[in-house]
Amino acid sequence: MTPNPPAELAEPPSAPAATAHPVHHVPVLPEAPLPEHKGCLYAISQPPLMFFLAFIALLLAITGAHDLLFN
Repeated sequence: MTPNPPAELAEPPSAPAATAHPVHHVPVLPEAPLPEHKGCLYAISQPPLMFFLAFIALLLAITGAHDLLFN
């Protein structure tokens, strides 16, 4: 098995010619404070997730009751 030949790189594009346009300075705004993280309990308490977890718990409870009562 022979190794692949090295990739041939094309010449990089030439730099743009210098222009006579003036340079405009943009004022730098101070950074906004980072939003406070709400944490894991906030994520768990969201209604769609709670409905999903309740549905899974209901399925487990039904199968557990079925195993206890009918087997």
